[in-house]
Amino acid sequence: MFLNPVKSFTLSLSLLLSLTVTFSANAQEKRRVIIDADTGNEVDDLYALVRALIEPSWEVIGLNATQWQASQWAIDKTIENSHRLNSVLLSYLKMDKKVTLNRGAEGRLYDWGNKSRPSAASAFIIREAHKMKDDKLTVVALGALTNVASAIIEDPTIVPKIALHWLGTDYDFEKQTMSNLDFNSVMDIQAVYAILNSAVELHLIPNNEASRMQMGWVETSRRFKGKHDLLDFILDRWFNHLDGGRSNRTIWDLALIEAIIRNDLTQKVQVRTSKEKGDRVVWMYRNINDQKMREDFYFTTLKHLKVLK
Repeated sequence: MFLNPVKSFTLSLSLLLSLTVTFSANAQEKRRVIIDADTGNEVDDLYALVRALIEPSWEVIGLNATQWQASQWAIDKTIENSHRLNSVLLSYLKMDKKVTLNRGAEGRLYDWGNKSRPSAASAFIIREAHKMKDDKLTVVALGALTNVASAIIEDPTIVPKIALHWLGTDYDFEKQTMSNLDFNSVMDIQAVYAILNSAVELHLIPNNEASRMQMGWVETSRRFKGKHDLLDFILDRWFNHLDGGRSNRTIWDLALIEAIIRNDLTQKVQVRTSKEKGDRVVWMYRNINDQKMREDFYFTTLKHLKVLK
């Protein structure tokens, strides 16, 4: 069969354009994400970060270190501790050339006025937010809100350009009351006030809801041990952290990551905050299916690392 060269060229050009459009559409479908993490504080951060970084529908463009300096367990420079662990994690995942590492503020916001603590992390949030055109930049905060609040204080024009997802507060859905005595809130209560009293789009998973995300050492080590250097690294973190040796752990941060990625495994409701906490509507994650979230974490991690059996 003889194929006309002109028609052949036209078909090839059409195919090329089709593939280009498809590729562009797929690329645009990825959610652009910056993660703010106090990685050195607890064990759960590393597990949550692994799940977030390997999510195929996300393009994690930045990983910020967040302070936890007010904690009674704090070391001299919590920000450096978290920054180092972030760097190690990206190296294991071979993402150190793809994801920008940033140091955040060394301490919480000041006690007076609405004054920010500028850092590489807050500057990165501002710069990337301004690049957004038709969609919002997703910022996921796993610890204190210092860096995010600083970015908003420094440049309020980014408020309509970002959607913030945070693990923080305790919320009684029956009484519709919010408490800010949880760890992430008290690490920078000024930042919490700044965020709640801004107009930024806010999605919360309260601490009392995320605490349902329990994982056991026996099960986790059975699935992960000896299968990959990264998995051995996060298992070592579990057992040799300051409060190591626990047979079970609450992996709070993973609950938030799974809730954002797998919204079929949670409910999301709108609530209005009290007058002293912004008097505005925020989104709350509730009724998480922690069992299916755990299974999703195990399966997705092993599949990505090509060690699934």
